[in-house]
Amino acid sequence: MRKIFYLCLFLLCGCAASVQSHLDTIQNDFSNGQFESETLNNSEPAKQNNLELLINGTALFHKNKFQESDSVFEEFNKRNLSSTDSSVTREATGLLFGQGINSYKPYMMDSLFVSYYQIWDLLAMNDLENVRVVINQSYNRQQDMSIKYKKLIEENKDKIKSENTELKNIIDANTADWLAFNDIMNPALMYLSGIYFLTIGDYENATTYLKRASGMVPDNTFIKQDLELAQQRQKPNNIIWTFTETGFAPRLQERNAGLFLPPIGMIYFSFSEPIFGNKSVKPKNAQMLANVDAMFITEYGEYRTNEILRSYTSAVSKATLQATMYNSHSSSAPLMGILSSIYTVSSSNTDVRTWATLPQYIYVSRIENTKSNLNNLDVNDTIKSELKAGGNNLLYVRTAPNTIDTKVIRLK
Repeated sequence: MRKIFYLCLFLLCGCAASVQSHLDTIQNDFSNGQFESETLNNSEPAKQNNLELLINGTALFHKNKFQESDSVFEEFNKRNLSSTDSSVTREATGLLFGQGINSYKPYMMDSLFVSYYQIWDLLAMNDLENVRVVINQSYNRQQDMSIKYKKLIEENKDKIKSENTELKNIIDANTADWLAFNDIMNPALMYLSGIYFLTIGDYENATTYLKRASGMVPDNTFIKQDLELAQQRQKPNNIIWTFTETGFAPRLQERNAGLFLPPIGMIYFSFSEPIFGNKSVKPKNAQMLANVDAMFITEYGEYRTNEILRSYTSAVSKATLQATMYNSHSSSAPLMGILSSIYTVSSSNTDVRTWATLPQYIYVSRIENTKSNLNNLDVNDTIKSELKAGGNNLLYVRTAPNTIDTKVIRLK
């Protein structure tokens, strides 16, 4: 009977590793320009789960299937009207059976990147009216997120105070070395929105969004140039803005910990830890716009505290159950003890799912659209011919180790 338990233990411990391997494969496919790989579910959006919608929406965008991409992201938006809401049923299910059994709960950052890519989709289709709709929706969402995020920070502070010193050390481990913004907002979304309003002559909204972007990235001189134009109520003339995405955002791996808790004894629980990608190369003459590593960790750091506390609480209750089963005087005590051990292991998995194809950094450059500057622009000849001299243009660039995706969008 013990052999059965250890076999189940071996099989169940591979759950998180299987998810990690699956996301590694997807990330590797994207690195090689395979945006419609066998690892993705290409069924109708309504049949896809949250994470599939996010990854497939990005894949369709890279394949220049802008209408399909926007439709997939709209399906995601319909399902996740508020990514800040929590469900009692969801929490209870995760506590009893492990977080991996629940559907993927998007990070707040995920929802902001959905809006970011939707704006690119709509600009590529020249659907300018709906760009404004998405921007307004995204800002309302960000306001709600900011409030809920600050509340989460305060709640976590109160929870940590009541826990033991050893558990506090696990919660605090490594976080001092993580880069973070003061908030969870997306400066790339803000700046892209500001450029849109500036080029259509909506100077009031342009000033508002460019001020927000500049506040998030105060050292970025390109944003300051556009903000000055907005404040002077002037349209930009003959400008190329290049948004370059590099690398991949952090991934998660499962980590296990044990604590001695009298009178139960040792309890074991699991939680996630971030894996950072290699530092990607900064494009020539570009400035940092969004550090996605920092954006992710700012939000994840607070969720990680909740995750560890949930996992710890769950482990205590399950260890108590296990000890009760083993120590009962029933003739079936050994069997019940083993079954409770299997249940403890099977329900202790942690959630390591993330939107694995997001970039690590987003850089921006801003140059005058002249023949001379076009000749010096670090893009291929096809893109240079699409750009042409004169006029305002947005240039989207996604670099990965073995591929590059570029899109040219002509602005008014």
